[in-house]
Amino acid sequence: MQPFNYKKVGQAENAVGLVTLNAQASYLAGGTSLIDLMKLNVQTPKELVDINPLPLTKIEMQGNGVRIGAMARNSDVAYNAMIQERYPVLSEALLSGASPQLRNMASVGGNLLQRTRCYYFRDTSMPCNKRVPGSGCAALEGYNRIHAILGGSDRCIATHPSDMAVAMVALDAVVQTRGPNGERSIPLVDFHLVPGNTPETETVLQHGELIVAVDLPASNFARRSHYLKVRDRASYAFAMASVAAALDIENGIIRSARIALGGVGTKPWRAYEAEKALLNKPANQATFQAAATAAIAGAKPQKYNGFKVELAKRTIVKALTTVGGMA
Repeated sequence: MQPFNYKKVGQAENAVGLVTLNAQASYLAGGTSLIDLMKLNVQTPKELVDINPLPLTKIEMQGNGVRIGAMARNSDVAYNAMIQERYPVLSEALLSGASPQLRNMASVGGNLLQRTRCYYFRDTSMPCNKRVPGSGCAALEGYNRIHAILGGSDRCIATHPSDMAVAMVALDAVVQTRGPNGERSIPLVDFHLVPGNTPETETVLQHGELIVAVDLPASNFARRSHYLKVRDRASYAFAMASVAAALDIENGIIRSARIALGGVGTKPWRAYEAEKALLNKPANQATFQAAATAAIAGAKPQKYNGFKVELAKRTIVKALTTVGGMA
């Protein structure tokens, strides 16, 4: 780990000011991802600005929806009674990730900003366009079993690791930020970027821009939702494929639907084509199968991850079957 300066702040505007002025400064929240990457010399900030004292931990009603402070711990969100009742998919997603100890430390804002677990990104001896732009992507010709089948490019096929973000994308979450140019509201579906030609740019955030909250709007589908994660072992493993599914069903007909995928995309993947295939259709196996096929129609598997195509389809059908009350 490289030497760094450390500062602790108690006000958001002070934190934004400090990080904005230093191109090599980073925010420190739970540190469950950043500290690992610093130990590996993947990230080498010269200054850490500790934002743990910021009063951003509340989980509270905001209009008809819920606002979650960016410093709320993952475990607090997962076990919050309001979240479990109104947005069960989010509670389930959080509880499927990491370990209890890590969930007790990890923050909501930090979870959204966690970086890929691609082996080549985390190994500084290997070429990686995300880590060193222009150096190449070792995963394209390497062992790419865990990599993306949706949203990749000839520069990067790394998957986004968050479970929480997948559920929040399905819930139409909106990220609230404060930065050098003021405040912004950013739909989470637009927050993360596909790699394209610039895989080193992972979100729309400007340097110094601070996530202060995430808003979950009220909806007709959020209460009827489920998160299903398929992984190599029963706990403490990242998704090979995951699905956040939410349905509004009236008299057996699907009136609205949200599908988001994890483990298969370069960002938390909103499956718009699957949602179209579900709309105004009967909630049955034929409809669910059609939605699954539509969701993965644009997949581009690599040498070692072709199995993810069928795995994602089956996971989608299983999640929809559970939400539809047919399991």
